[in-house]
Amino acid sequence: MNRLCLVLPVLVAMGVPVLAAAADAARGKTLYVGCVACHGESGAGNEALQAPALAGLDAVYLERQLHNFRAGIRGAEAGDTAGAQMRASAGLLADKNAIADVAAYVASFPPAAVVPVAGADLRNGSNHYQASCGACHGGRAEGNAALFAPRLAGQHTSYLERQYLNFRQGLRGAHPEDKYGRQMKMMSAALPATKDLDDVLGFIAAQGAAE
Repeated sequence: MNRLCLVLPVLVAMGVPVLAAAADAARGKTLYVGCVACHGESGAGNEALQAPALAGLDAVYLERQLHNFRAGIRGAEAGDTAGAQMRASAGLLADKNAIADVAAYVASFPPAAVVPVAGADLRNGSNHYQASCGACHGGRAEGNAALFAPRLAGQHTSYLERQYLNFRQGLRGAHPEDKYGRQMKMMSAALPATKDLDDVLGFIAAQGAAE
């Protein structure tokens, strides 16, 4: 019995989504056509449409979020308008293979460029970020696939702020099957003031701009 055969049952028992063994990025490119209007051809997103950047995110994270949207684990809470729109879009993907294919294609996009946040106190932002976020998301917000923590650098500041507040308000991470969302929901109370959140967002933006 090979190592993969031994590991897969453990991952499934932990509730970790496992990518299809032969995810077809070429097929994913065809399926991604339906995503371009909001997320852009290169996955840079569209702030005006509240569509996040997808570029730079790893396939496992993308697959998990698409699954969560389709299953109503994410985007089903009243008040999460943008999440509800994405839930409807994810429902157009036929099955787990289609999800894996799209995720594989999107994961090939290089990280998007971002604009630094004016007026942010980067030292304060760095201090709070390293204390509350860095252990999972990486010291430079590069993400950590081993901890299932997505990349934050290169993401729209407005989107990161909205998701942080969604976690805090229970619009995200409240579903009992959203294991990693529940962890983030607990962490969403870590920043004591709005100014601290602004500074953390400024620090994250600076990491993306530096790249």
